[in-house]
Amino acid sequence: MSDSTPSMREVLGDDAPSNWGKWGPDDELGCLNYLDAGEVLRGVQHVRSGEVFTLQIHMGRTESPGDPLWPGREGIKRQNVMDEGTWDGDGAPQFPGGLHYADDTALIFLQGSTQYDALGHVWYDGKLWNGYDARSTVEKMDKASVLPIAEKGVVGRGVLIDIARHRGKEYLAKGETFDHTDLEAAARAQGVTIEPHDVLVIRTGWMKYWYELDDPETFYTDFKEPGLTYSRELVEWFQRMEVPNLVTDTIANEVTTEPHSGVALPLHCALMRNLGVALTEIAWLDDLADACAADGRWSFLYAAAPLKVVNGTGAPVNPIVIR
Repeated sequence: MSDSTPSMREVLGDDAPSNWGKWGPDDELGCLNYLDAGEVLRGVQHVRSGEVFTLQIHMGRTESPGDPLWPGREGIKRQNVMDEGTWDGDGAPQFPGGLHYADDTALIFLQGSTQYDALGHVWYDGKLWNGYDARSTVEKMDKASVLPIAEKGVVGRGVLIDIARHRGKEYLAKGETFDHTDLEAAARAQGVTIEPHDVLVIRTGWMKYWYELDDPETFYTDFKEPGLTYSRELVEWFQRMEVPNLVTDTIANEVTTEPHSGVALPLHCALMRNLGVALTEIAWLDDLADACAADGRWSFLYAAAPLKVVNGTGAPVNPIVIR
């Protein structure tokens, strides 16, 4: 951070919108508390054709360009530890009936694929979501880990806002921004209304760009994803709409560096750390978007549950949309 770059507190304000304490001093779910049984049933009402879409990208893709990742992370390292070759030599295990089998292991970044952030994943001024001490993250995430999200599951009405299609593009440009007023305008053009407690799914076309570009070096040069950009009004809109979950097809859910302040990822702090909005990143949305555009239905049942990783800062997920 340069001397001229403001602190996160200076950007968000001493009186930043906050939901700390709203669900009690021990809460680790944040806005996912909005997704009660009634919200599940509201989501079910938007199932019409029974089409199923899975939103996880391929994990461990070996062909170019590989898996899209936040800079500094690595893709899954999977390897066989048992396969037919195991039985080629002497000393292979023997099972009654002649059974052979394959087994493998994997070393992964828990946020190295389509994934949910734990609410405690990002912080500033030494405090996580709900006011938990940031020292609780040392060696393991004792508070606001991904486990409570995984145990609850995320089910409700989802609505897809295709900002790329709305702007007449296959995918947004590097650093291209939009805000809540753009989302509302795109929703009106699509003929759908963003309602309180909707799981908000936003397509920028960025995953399509990754796979079609097929050039990681170009993708990461001057790395600055498109996405939502910070404003006090946008944060207040999220709080007023009681958005439980933001899902996008970008690696970080927001423009990488806020263009006005130069601060990195302020919405992670404003939405997740302060409001308790769950963030889901790197979702594959193109097939879903094509289906929604074909019949003009942009709402659906959204269901997801990340892996139940104890003390995890995040976990892979394969969300399911049913239309």
